[in-house]
Amino acid sequence: MSLERKNYTQLDKPVGPYVHAVKHGGLVFVSGLTAFGSASQGASIGKQAKEIFRQLNIIAAEENTSLKSLVKVTLFVTSLEGIAELREALFQEYGEDLPASSLVQVAALFSPEINIEIEAVLATV
Repeated sequence: MSLERKNYTQLDKPVGPYVHAVKHGGLVFVSGLTAFGSASQGASIGKQAKEIFRQLNIIAAEENTSLKSLVKVTLFVTSLEGIAELREALFQEYGEDLPASSLVQVAALFSPEINIEIEAVLATV
């Protein structure tokens, strides 16, 4: 099986040496997404999460799948304050289709206005 490295025209072009996602077999491995450059940059963790899931929905649609096919998400947060708001936003996005998940608190992300970064794995079959 080959790897397909993908960028999505509806998303901002990556600013570093990476692509939005890599597809292998029936899985799409999505690079860490943030609210950088959006109206949610500098907003609460819940609002930034909603922006990230807007981007993730774009990727899922391009791959002819949906967030119901999320296999795994990893959330990197700079603070555990606002965790209740984050959980509420996640339950709204997932509904009954809960993925495997990890939550990691980090000292900082690449911009002080970014409170959360999410990477994901989607199934396409």
